[in-house]
Amino acid sequence: MNELTRDLPQDVRPSISTTNRTARGGLFFNEDWWSVWIGLLVVVVAWVLFASGGSIKWLATAPAKWSSLSQAGQDLVAHLPNYAALFVVFAALFGGALYVLKQRLAHFLPAFLILFVVSLLIFQTAAWSQASHYNLEAPLLALLLGLLVSNLVRLPEWFQVGLRVEFYIKVGIVLLGATLPFTLLVWAGPVAVGQATVVSLLTFFVIFLVGKALGLDRRFAAVLGVGGAVCGVSAAIAIAGAVRARREQASVAITLVILWAIVMIFVLPFASHALGLSTGVAGAWIGTSEFADAAGIAAAQTYGDIARHAGGAIAGAPDAAVQNFTLMKVVGRDIWIGIWAFSLAWVATTRWDALEDGVQVKKADAREIWARFPKFVLGFLLASALITWLASSYSLADYRKIVTPELVAPISALRTWVFTFCFLSIGLTTRLRSLSATGWKPFLAFTAGVVVNVIVGYVMSAHVFATYWDSLGHG
Repeated sequence: MNELTRDLPQDVRPSISTTNRTARGGLFFNEDWWSVWIGLLVVVVAWVLFASGGSIKWLATAPAKWSSLSQAGQDLVAHLPNYAALFVVFAALFGGALYVLKQRLAHFLPAFLILFVVSLLIFQTAAWSQASHYNLEAPLLALLLGLLVSNLVRLPEWFQVGLRVEFYIKVGIVLLGATLPFTLLVWAGPVAVGQATVVSLLTFFVIFLVGKALGLDRRFAAVLGVGGAVCGVSAAIAIAGAVRARREQASVAITLVILWAIVMIFVLPFASHALGLSTGVAGAWIGTSEFADAAGIAAAQTYGDIARHAGGAIAGAPDAAVQNFTLMKVVGRDIWIGIWAFSLAWVATTRWDALEDGVQVKKADAREIWARFPKFVLGFLLASALITWLASSYSLADYRKIVTPELVAPISALRTWVFTFCFLSIGLTTRLRSLSATGWKPFLAFTAGVVVNVIVGYVMSAHVFATYWDSLGHG
């Protein structure tokens, strides 16, 4: 057992183990399926209210922007009923599922209350009017705070029960699907989809092949590859279950994703400014090269703020950096979670497990592919399909004007809450010395992908498709 998880009690360790180990447990007796039910329940309730002229905005609340502590305090007091209701809903959803899964609610509920309150304070900090200037996105803040605490203080065992890293991220991925209707791929155009596809494939194979050349297990190399190619933490957890990677391999992949995501927050805006990139091109480059949504948004917002205060020295609208980042990363690359999960579950079952030294040692079983496939990815696809069906009757302009603020934005807010729970839990269960314990080979393999990712992303964004991204940036 690696440094990342050795301090956790037995009933917590399965929650941060590789995905889908209990996939055959039935529709209500494993964490994967419960993440689907919880995520889809939220989406369906939001959709029903939207269809009847309402919204879940009252529940999906978050602190308003503030510039003084008195403003922050007034806003917090004014929305206490919203936050109390939100806690009750989250506690009921997660607690109900864990009760069925026979986890200890007597420890989970007080631990989750602390997690929720700390997350609220993190949200309140991120709402500071100058927060974007310092890259203080809520999930990123949660991660940094968690890392600081976990590496300085030994947390009590009962509190660890509330740090359900995988459960939170799985529900968050299902909610992510509701913010990514397939229609967006059409609206994004072939350039954005094509660039995202090239980057996802190239980054994966570079990391995978370098990892194998360095002697890493191919399952470990696959987890590292998809972690760099797609959506960082979410992808690493999904693929670890699909290929049956070991717990410590998923943990190292997550740590590397986080490490490089934080580095890129500072490197990419600085490099974009030094290279004189327009906001549209810089946003596309950041979306092509970052490894986590929260970190990428922070980097894109930083460059938008630089452009806003540059007095016209940087071409393009300031908001174009975040818009094009979203198009590339959230729409183009994140959708690959499902594709990689299915593909690698199939490869691992039919090739890696069925063959040994080129000789078939057991018959590939289609049921095994289904057992390995992360069920929460189905929830992601179903949520996306539901919103796609709804969005099909809207133009892009009407979708942004009507559907986004009343339906998609509240779901996105709830997703951010859940991702914040996850990133805070990751930080609180991570020991930084775990990287040194696994050696330098995983770091070198992942870094090779980082280098290729950044260079190819720059060439495609700033040269091959620069006209396209600039046209969006001035739109």
